[in-house]
Amino acid sequence: MTAVGTTPTTTRDYETFEVSTLTPHLGAEVRGIDLSVPLDEAQVADVRRAFADWGVLVFRDQHLDREAHKAFARHFGHLHVHPMNHARKQDPEILIVKTTAESAYTAGDAWHADVTCDEIPPLGSALYITEVPEGGGGDTLFADMYMAYDELSPTMQSFLEGLTAVHDGAIPYVGSYKSTPPEGGYPRNEHPVITVHPVTGRKVLYVNPGFTSHIKGLKRWESKALLQALYDLVATSPKLHCRVRWEPNTLTLWDNRCVQHHAVWDYYPNSRYGERVSILDDVRPQGVAGR
Repeated sequence: MTAVGTTPTTTRDYETFEVSTLTPHLGAEVRGIDLSVPLDEAQVADVRRAFADWGVLVFRDQHLDREAHKAFARHFGHLHVHPMNHARKQDPEILIVKTTAESAYTAGDAWHADVTCDEIPPLGSALYITEVPEGGGGDTLFADMYMAYDELSPTMQSFLEGLTAVHDGAIPYVGSYKSTPPEGGYPRNEHPVITVHPVTGRKVLYVNPGFTSHIKGLKRWESKALLQALYDLVATSPKLHCRVRWEPNTLTLWDNRCVQHHAVWDYYPNSRYGERVSILDDVRPQGVAGR
């Protein structure tokens, strides 16, 4: 593990495939690996290393059925069941991501990390897109939350490291998507505003407008103003971002612990279809030691 707060050295050299980076700090396209067949130990080790290095991995020209999709994701852990799947008659480990001209919304059309309302949010997600909009569009933006933390002043970093935020699933699932919650409601949990990535040891800004309702211990207006400033940093700082342009049969894997994303709905009235598998973490997001 890299020491807390340091920047690890990333590489483009892997034994079992090649990568082409999307930016110097976030995102890479992986070439020379077929995810439709079982991976060997060397391939799994390389994918894990590239995942830690780049945060977002893009695998093009993949031809996967659902079992192959899930088998690839299981190299990182057990699979997550999305809270909104409680009312859907489908494979509970598959989240269908479908947008047409009749859709009232498209999933993920705002900056967020996936399901941070859970007690233990997913460590990562793997979205497999098979249909892209006929007229173009439908890209996904990703933001480097290590760099977002690094962009803050030392004074602000120190202040935020002592704070805890509430993440509430009702914000998107009821407020935006108008879904019917399960008995007992959607998950609502508290996480540190600044977390430490369990693999890299780097500090992460861990609040997002998709799920974070407020920061504990602050007055309402203080929390609202501070969160909006942090959200604006992510949304208006292009240097934090990489952009994935989807092609049919592309799978993108991202690290939910240090990356936010925004699915751009710029293709109405055309359609986009994919299926997402998310991977359970085994520990809650951890704050800075001693804070």
